[in-house]
Amino acid sequence: MIAPPQRRALVRAIPDSYAVALGQVIGAPAIDVARARAQHVAYRAALEGLGFAVTALPADEALPDCCFVEDVAIVAAGHGLLTRPGATSRRAEVEAVAEALRGAVVLHRTRAPARLDGGDVLRVDDAIFVGQSGRSDGAGLAAVREVFEPLGFAVRPAPVAAGTLHLKCHVSSPLPGLVLAAEGAYSDAMFPASTRVVRVPAAEAYAANAVGAGETVLIAAGYPETATRLRAEGLTVVSLDTSELALADGSLTCLSLLF
Repeated sequence: MIAPPQRRALVRAIPDSYAVALGQVIGAPAIDVARARAQHVAYRAALEGLGFAVTALPADEALPDCCFVEDVAIVAAGHGLLTRPGATSRRAEVEAVAEALRGAVVLHRTRAPARLDGGDVLRVDDAIFVGQSGRSDGAGLAAVREVFEPLGFAVRPAPVAAGTLHLKCHVSSPLPGLVLAAEGAYSDAMFPASTRVVRVPAAEAYAANAVGAGETVLIAAGYPETATRLRAEGLTVVSLDTSELALADGSLTCLSLLF
């Protein structure tokens, strides 16, 4: 019997400069970088527990947000699209991730003047939704279409509410055929008919961003109703402390590229 291909995860360490990451809310507590690193280590261990072979890139002090590797590449079906992040200060993050992916997938690049963040790209089985946000535009959508439609994916635009950073702030697909979405965020009809949509209470919207494998879902700690609803679907739930990641507008999908 031929063994299935190894599931892989690419992550990147947290620099000291993470203390001045972009997404901080005015008036929020200062980021505790040491605690953020401890949370990142726990996240890596959780991915390994799900069966992922984790590759960790070193931090870059010149790039405070570099731990959020999801934003700089989209990987599916053996191809990777290097993005052109909407925040100009993040565009230098792309090259280290490109080097790490080289040889593992066929690489493509998003060309200027397109803007595209991976946090705006949601894959649900054979559909890919591209959020139209302050970080990703129509040209970014076109770049995703150019690469992934020939591979058999249906690529569709998705609205992102004003004041929301990315599409996946309120919706994710942690397992094949499963969508986790905040109540009121997106209609069930948006997704393929075969999709199970589990709704997260509006008060727990942050927990709609999750990752997983097999029958296990990793969610942010502190969202008990979301955990209850996932367990009711027969899934195992692992809760992770993401408090210091949330202070930089980060969440679980942001921290890895899974392929």
